[in-house]
Amino acid sequence: MSVWDDVVGQDQVVATFQSAAAAARNVTVEASPQEPGVADSSAMTHAWLVTGPPGSGRSVAARAFAAALQCTGPESGCGQCKACRDVMSGAHPDVVRLATEKLLITMEEVKGLIGEAQRRPWSGRWRVILVEDADRMAERTTNVLLKSIEEPPPQTVWILCTPSADDVLPTIRSRCRLVTLRIPPADAVAELLVRRDGADPELAARAARASQSHIGLARHLAVDPGAWERRRRLLLAPISLRSVGDAVLAANDLVEAAETEAKEATTERDAAEKAALLRALGLEEGGRVPPSLRAQVRQLEEDQKRRARRARTDVLDRAMIDLLSFYRDVLALQLGSDVEQVNIDLADAVEQVARSTRPQLSLARISAIEECRNRLRSNAAPLLAVESLMVQLRPQA
Repeated sequence: MSVWDDVVGQDQVVATFQSAAAAARNVTVEASPQEPGVADSSAMTHAWLVTGPPGSGRSVAARAFAAALQCTGPESGCGQCKACRDVMSGAHPDVVRLATEKLLITMEEVKGLIGEAQRRPWSGRWRVILVEDADRMAERTTNVLLKSIEEPPPQTVWILCTPSADDVLPTIRSRCRLVTLRIPPADAVAELLVRRDGADPELAARAARASQSHIGLARHLAVDPGAWERRRRLLLAPISLRSVGDAVLAANDLVEAAETEAKEATTERDAAEKAALLRALGLEEGGRVPPSLRAQVRQLEEDQKRRARRARTDVLDRAMIDLLSFYRDVLALQLGSDVEQVNIDLADAVEQVARSTRPQLSLARISAIEECRNRLRSNAAPLLAVESLMVQLRPQA
């Protein structure tokens, strides 16, 4: 079993990383890796920018590369040696990973990474700094990274992950080697769900198609028994709207459902974190917190609120992707395209909307959904953003 097994449908990316990891074994401790702009694509370099559309597995690929760099087995990324197992489980002391559950990565977090980058490896050959959400850094925060990425210590490797190369500053981008993932084939995603998650093959194939090969969304559909029914209600809701009032109510239902799902996903973890903090402070759960310690408890509660907002935004974004798939099917049918439909289980509804509207309206609705996604990412009030969208999606008189 290799560390590359879960990097599905990305043969070229895997080949690039494998070649670099193999080359890294021949880099002396005193020598720096090659600069990102060198012609030899198999060479090792000190900074990487891993990009790819949401759900393509860029974080999985980056983590596998980090494991391959630390691997002590006969072939880089063997998956069997202790170094590979430690990296993949998040326990390797020389792989520092940052994956925020908040809307933005803070300046303090980035400064902490820079400090980690200056340390020599404890047990591995490299000090790997992996930032899975580099697109969630503000411009002034990213600028702080520039010096460290431009002139890192010889044994430090930076790996930044973003959806697009345009999500980081040109000065950062120019100092990194770019590796771009593609949308994996649906059959490869289905095979992964069957092998890794034990999903039923037929259900896995449906989930891979409905999610448009988004690995995270496909897994959600394959393992959550209620996911298909929630998705069906979401996609059919705009068709039944008859007034602005109906649109407002539908938006409220969607936002409340997102908040409930986010709360269910974070409540247990929040309680465990608070209990652990109180124990560390020598306090009993439910007891009075002394004034001198309240700041620490309050900081934890604020972090948990930010994480809950991020979880809600992610749930709503997933809903937007599903809506996009529905109106993409509508538009394809209206234009007579022979592309395969995503929502086969809702073919009748797709045909109904396609017959009753024109392509121009479908394009306008797709644009409205994208605009709603942008507003949600920019921290707009979720209810207002979704209300505006539902008003634009309601059937025209």
